[in-house]
Amino acid sequence: MARNKYDIDETLEAGFDFGQLKRLAKYVGPYKKDMIKAIVIMLVSSALSMLTPRFFMTIMDDYIPNKNITGIVFLSLLTMVIAIFICVSLKVKIILTNRVGQNVIHALRRDLFVHLQELPFSYYDDRPHGKIQVRVVNYVNNLSDLLSNGIVNTITDLCSLLFIIVFMLTINVKLALVCMCGIPILAVLIWTVKKKQRRAWQIESNKQSNLNAYIAESLNGIRVTQSFVREETNQNIFNQLSSDYKSAWMNAVRYNMMLSPIVDTISVLTTSMIYVLGINWMLGGEGNITAGVLIAFTGYISRFWNPITTLASFYNSLLTSISYLERIFETIDEPVTVKDREDAVDMPPIQGEVEFKEVDFAYDDGIKRLDKVSFKVKKGESYAIVGPTGAGKTTIINLLSRFYNISSGEITIDGIDINGVTIRSLRKQMGVMLQDSFIFSGSIMDNIRYGNREASDEEVIVAAKTVCAHDFIMEMEQGYDTQVNERGSRLSQGQRQLISFARALLANPKILILDEATSSIDTETEMMLQEGLLKLLKGRTSFIIAHRLSTIKNADCILYIDQGQIKEMGNHDELMEKKGEYYNLYLSQYSFLAS
Repeated sequence: MARNKYDIDETLEAGFDFGQLKRLAKYVGPYKKDMIKAIVIMLVSSALSMLTPRFFMTIMDDYIPNKNITGIVFLSLLTMVIAIFICVSLKVKIILTNRVGQNVIHALRRDLFVHLQELPFSYYDDRPHGKIQVRVVNYVNNLSDLLSNGIVNTITDLCSLLFIIVFMLTINVKLALVCMCGIPILAVLIWTVKKKQRRAWQIESNKQSNLNAYIAESLNGIRVTQSFVREETNQNIFNQLSSDYKSAWMNAVRYNMMLSPIVDTISVLTTSMIYVLGINWMLGGEGNITAGVLIAFTGYISRFWNPITTLASFYNSLLTSISYLERIFETIDEPVTVKDREDAVDMPPIQGEVEFKEVDFAYDDGIKRLDKVSFKVKKGESYAIVGPTGAGKTTIINLLSRFYNISSGEITIDGIDINGVTIRSLRKQMGVMLQDSFIFSGSIMDNIRYGNREASDEEVIVAAKTVCAHDFIMEMEQGYDTQVNERGSRLSQGQRQLISFARALLANPKILILDEATSSIDTETEMMLQEGLLKLLKGRTSFIIAHRLSTIKNADCILYIDQGQIKEMGNHDELMEKKGEYYNLYLSQYSFLAS
């Protein structure tokens, strides 16, 4: 998936391979019994429906001239029984195919979502989330008709077409050939528009993706939009994206709509030819053509072009689905760059000694964010990381949690290279509170319990009390059972951070990482929190990133990071005595606070 924003179209890194349809077929494989049942039922009903025109021919040419009332009644009743059977068969087919289709869609969406869960932070860093979401929801949903009806209908219609041709040939070869003379013309027209049609649907999927990306971005930033009175500007952007999508959709549909009138026109022309030539041959005594034969052919010719129309519709649906399918499989094929090695083992119970050895790191842009970073943390020590914005502070803790792969060097915990252990076993023993205090929709209790699903209610409450969140939670209408919205919009930023803090504490990690954990907490709450922090940090190796230096004065060691390098290292008193970068930073902040 190409990196872009909402106003830049995506480009496929590889052209579509029809072999991917085989890949889609693997999702259908587990439900082949239902598919076979539906196909058999439809084939039987299709074969029986072919008898009706034959019955009419028999009635016209034999039973009516011979006044065979019994035969007429019998064939009429038999026709009615066949009609009832076809209706029941259609109902059963709809149930079976929709069940198969929805099961396949569920499996496809599940695999897509599971893979998205495994992709590293780097995948999401500069990709609009709306363009990712549209693949999981809209694109997968657009495959529904293809999977629920297209496959079965195509197989049964192909067989029905074969049945019809056989029946027509057994009645009259000349009329059968007249009926089929339009197929080559249709085939040439389909082949002519194929490439343009696929390209049109690719453009449509791009515009749909752009629109979805902008909607997601706008909803996430609605407070900023209203604060800066950007509603009219955003509306103009939305209208332009929506207009682009409408134009792309109309263009794509134009190609789809071409086939149906073409098929209808060819059908009308061949039907007219059947009547003109058939009547002439009948009047001239050629070809053994009777009124019953013409009536039978009239019934068959409509049946002949119906499956062709359905097949043309399936072809349209296939080309439409291909434009979505290639995007879905492109996402599923996105490599998981941060993953377990084949020889990875579970991380033993962590004691807490951490060491960075000559660690280098650069993002995809190639610019170094860390340059030969080395330090060692003993078990139970607290290390604070400070420095200017963009210095590499958050990068250090992201590498320790293996959210990214290091470029070179080594990171060890208790002497074990973290690249050699499974990611799950590593992260389960670490508690991370990132700058973005994300709150999920649900109760406050569930949000705190997110990192430890087996924790009791009492343990949740103890964690909340430790981080000074208990009082404000109890003031809410339902206490810990209060439902909060997605991203915690009902809570203040400080309240969201305290809940996230309790969540990290409840996980009972051996290594605790706090990234700006107190940045949105007022000074009074922070003073209350300090006692809880001391209890929390006791016996745990901890890394604390903070711009508010008053929160890290008691750290065992402070690392001053700038331009990806450790410029100074020591405790607060030692660094103040050096009167270097940390000293200047502290004084500038202290003077600001004092003023």
